[in-house]
Amino acid sequence: MIYLKDAAQILQAAGRRLTTQRRVLLQVLSECHEHLDAEGIYALAKEQDPNISLATVYRTLSVFKEVGIVQERMLNREGQRRYYEVAGRVHYHFTCLGCGRVIEFESPLIEQAGAELAERLNLDVVHTHVHMDGYCPDCQQRNRTNQTAEENL
Repeated sequence: MIYLKDAAQILQAAGRRLTTQRRVLLQVLSECHEHLDAEGIYALAKEQDPNISLATVYRTLSVFKEVGIVQERMLNREGQRRYYEVAGRVHYHFTCLGCGRVIEFESPLIEQAGAELAERLNLDVVHTHVHMDGYCPDCQQRNRTNQTAEENL
């Protein structure tokens, strides 16, 4: 997790400043436990700073991404929605095809596979992105219930 002090140092090293609006956006990103797109971040930031604009959010996210403060993720199959999260914790994502819920998970097996691949092929793996799609327990149950109802017709 990147804290404001760390972010200020990262931005300063990149020749950027930690402005009031950047501070608000960092706070939103750090405190929210949902997967937010730019519009979602904007809505929460606007509660704290009514003068912030959507354009500022997009520009700031671009700067944060460029300097490594946030990571951009595409958590749907079409890759049309971009989600942002604070960089730092290694984790992966599962998206339910039924309800769209995104579940974060950690797996030492994925890290092991990356290390094994790097060693076997003499690679320098610097980032791993794993995203799985499927159905969450609630949607599985709903699908079974609907299937049973159809069979009984």
